[in-house]
Amino acid sequence: MHNMRRIMRGYIYQKTNWPLFAWDNERLLGLLAEVRHMQGRLLGRMEAIGFDLRDEATLSTLTMDVLKSSEIEGEVLQPEQVRSSIARKLGMDIVGLVPSDRNVDGVVEMLLDATQQYQKPLNTARLFAWHTSLYPKSKNTMYTIEVGQWRTDSTGPMQVVSGAMGKERVHFEAPAAKILKAEMKQFIDWFNKEHSLDPVLKAAVAHLWFVTVHPFDDGNGRIARAVTDMLLARSDGSPQRFYSMSAQIRVERKGYYDVLEKTQQGSLDITDWLGRCLNRLNHALPATDAMLSEVLSKATFWKKHSDTVFNERQKMMLNKLFNQFDGKLTTTKWAKIAKCSQDTALRDIQDLMAKDVLAKEEAGGRSTGYVVKY
Repeated sequence: MHNMRRIMRGYIYQKTNWPLFAWDNERLLGLLAEVRHMQGRLLGRMEAIGFDLRDEATLSTLTMDVLKSSEIEGEVLQPEQVRSSIARKLGMDIVGLVPSDRNVDGVVEMLLDATQQYQKPLNTARLFAWHTSLYPKSKNTMYTIEVGQWRTDSTGPMQVVSGAMGKERVHFEAPAAKILKAEMKQFIDWFNKEHSLDPVLKAAVAHLWFVTVHPFDDGNGRIARAVTDMLLARSDGSPQRFYSMSAQIRVERKGYYDVLEKTQQGSLDITDWLGRCLNRLNHALPATDAMLSEVLSKATFWKKHSDTVFNERQKMMLNKLFNQFDGKLTTTKWAKIAKCSQDTALRDIQDLMAKDVLAKEEAGGRSTGYVVKY
């Protein structure tokens, strides 16, 4: 977000010792231990469920991560496109894949490079490639974005603003473009250096540091979250992702921005920021339980119906029902999504009811709804 009037403030990057962050370990040790314990338990559970289900859980988590990271920026992507793009790039044999837009593939490519190649060092070329993948030539944006390079501030200083025209509020003004090369070299060198610092804390520090430098014309939030996911993958020692930090940030969006603004205008003591990040992880990890239950239910369903014959429309609709289907399933909705007549939709549904796949919803209403029988 750009320009408006220039306001001079004492931002964190203007402090004499920037970027020598400090924090109170005593206040964080209990929270960090809790996160580490939950990570260990989750990874243990995932080890026990078998290879195929772990892949399915990773696919669900990465899909959620891409969707929510984009939602935070106000961009709504199609869940089935995201899921299909990830499955194809991971070489997963999934029923009912759909074509995906180039801008969806771009966001997916960035996240997969960050998480599946988490052990590789970070460098300028990699960050530029991520930025380029976020802004393919086919993508329409409201203003011209400098892609695959550090911002130049050609239209004025980089500011994060809110409010109507003429009543804008400047939340943050990023470091000047002329010092970005030096700032990012310092960040990348620190990122790649071996530390005694716990990788979970390092992920929280990296997130703050990156969004504060704000090196790109746009897309800084999404790339900061990819950088965070990369370090969380290192903390788990695995490319397989079973919890989503982006999904939790989306839930706590206002609180996230409030503490970010306060931290960026505060001192180099970032204890509060780190505490909020650990709390966010403590909420993100249990949220996996619901996702895992869904994955297990799907696996049970497909095992039960391994010999059941489905036509292509039925396969597609069942996959949609398993993956964030919006509202209740009706014959009208089936006909619209499957691009068939109402009569054909009704025959498809009645066939699935006869095969013990679908059942009528108990709740009444103007139109009959159908649900999957697990």
